[in-house]
Amino acid sequence: MSAPPAGHGLLAGKAVLVTAAAGTGIGSATARRCLQEGARVAISDRHERRLAETAEALAEVTGEKPFAIPCDVTVEEQVQRMVAATVQTYGRLDVLVNNAGLGGSASVLEMTDEQWTRVLDVTLTGTFRCTRAALLVMAGQRSGVIVNNASVVGWRAQKDQAHYAAAKAGVMALTRCSALDVAHLGIRVNAVSPSIAAHPHLSRTSSPELLDELAGREAFGRAAEPWEVATVIAFLASDYSTYLTGEVVSVSSQHP
Repeated sequence: MSAPPAGHGLLAGKAVLVTAAAGTGIGSATARRCLQEGARVAISDRHERRLAETAEALAEVTGEKPFAIPCDVTVEEQVQRMVAATVQTYGRLDVLVNNAGLGGSASVLEMTDEQWTRVLDVTLTGTFRCTRAALLVMAGQRSGVIVNNASVVGWRAQKDQAHYAAAKAGVMALTRCSALDVAHLGIRVNAVSPSIAAHPHLSRTSSPELLDELAGREAFGRAAEPWEVATVIAFLASDYSTYLTGEVVSVSSQHP
């Protein structure tokens, strides 16, 4: 596996907001890639301590910490505050990366309403809330890009993942429909659909045996590194994809 590529200024000067960016997963990797591509980055997460630690770690890229604001995407007031604070800090909002999501493992035979609702509220409705708030800003600018983090389980069946799969399929549909709603405003909405990206937090929702099995199905025989998903997100956020909207790009080496 190669090392992450060097930045090429793909997002120079753009103001980017990444949700669920704390820790070592796709969100923090995306924030790092956007900084490497010249963006001004705001990061958010509901885990305040991890968010502060991530901001410190990202400071090594540019020499200063990115703007960081706590936000629970299930709370509309916090979403509004997050977007408003980002605009106040950077003067505009050019890119929103909707990375917040919640997984879990349960058969539909045993899944409770609470389990179903929690996953849908964070993963799908949270993406909708953040999208709506960002689009209201971008509509005034007559420009902007939203990149959503979906999942291959939105396309492919997986045991004990009905709630997560339904939520991610919903994110795909939200991506396609909202793209048509705002195309006339010069705003693009796309999504990435990773199969499996290796980071420590996966072990909280999936067993090591399942993770090994999923990684083994990939053509490369391994899970993606978070930065490999982040580079695709950066491409979709950049002016190299100005004619792409309403698309869901698979970031996977797995084939049926």
